[in-house]
Amino acid sequence: MANTEKNPEIIQFAKTLENVPWCEDYENMISGVLYDSQVPELTNGRFRARKLMTKYNTYFPDSATPESLKDEREVLLRQMLGGVGKAPFMEPPINIDYGCNTIIGDDFYSNFNLVILDCGIVKIGNRVMFGPFVSIFAATHETGVQSRRDGIEYARGVTIGDDCWIGGNTTIMPGVNIGKGCTIGAGSIVTKDIPDWSVAVGSPARVIKKVEPVPDVASARQSGNETN
Repeated sequence: MANTEKNPEIIQFAKTLENVPWCEDYENMISGVLYDSQVPELTNGRFRARKLMTKYNTYFPDSATPESLKDEREVLLRQMLGGVGKAPFMEPPINIDYGCNTIIGDDFYSNFNLVILDCGIVKIGNRVMFGPFVSIFAATHETGVQSRRDGIEYARGVTIGDDCWIGGNTTIMPGVNIGKGCTIGAGSIVTKDIPDWSVAVGSPARVIKKVEPVPDVASARQSGNETN
C-alpha cells in the first residue's frame, strides 16, 4: 500500500545523489507516495538513463585492454548511477530505470543481465556480489486497475548490506532489506526482510541457517553515500 506523505529523510538523502530529475512527482516517487510516472521530468530521467546504459552495454573499443576497459566503463557508471564506490565491476548488459536512485558501495560486482527498477532508492553495500540475471524491483503498482490505466504507480526502496552474495536469477521485491553478510540462493524470490548473517533460499526466500559474523571493515565511501 502506498504512503500518503512524503519522507523528508529520503528526500534529503536524494539531494546527495547525481543527475536527479527533481520535481514533485520525483519526491513522491522516492517517498513511496502515489505519483504520475509520465510527467516530463521523470520521462526525461528514464530517457537519459537508457542512453547511458545503452552506451555502457555496447562500449568495447577495438583498442581496449582489460585495464582500460574497466576504467572507461567506470567513468560511464559514475555518469549513470547516483553513487559509486571504488573499484566497481559490472558485466554488461545492465538495465536500469533511472540510475540516479541506485547507490553501490566499494568493490561491487555484478554478473551479466542485472536489472534494477530504481523508482525507489536502491542502496547496495560494500563487497557485494551478484550472480547473473539478478533483478531488483523497487517499482510497484496498486492492484486497482484504474490507477494503472492512468499511469499512477508507487515505489519501495531496497537495501542490501555489506558482504552479501546474491545468487543468479534472484528477484528482490519492493521494500526489502537484506542484512549484511547474507547469502541468497540462486533462483530465490525475496519478498521479506532478511536479517544479518543469514542464508536464505526459495520462493519466497526463507532463512535456512545463520553464518558466523565477521568484524566490520572501514569503508572509503563518503558519508553522504553510505549504505548502512
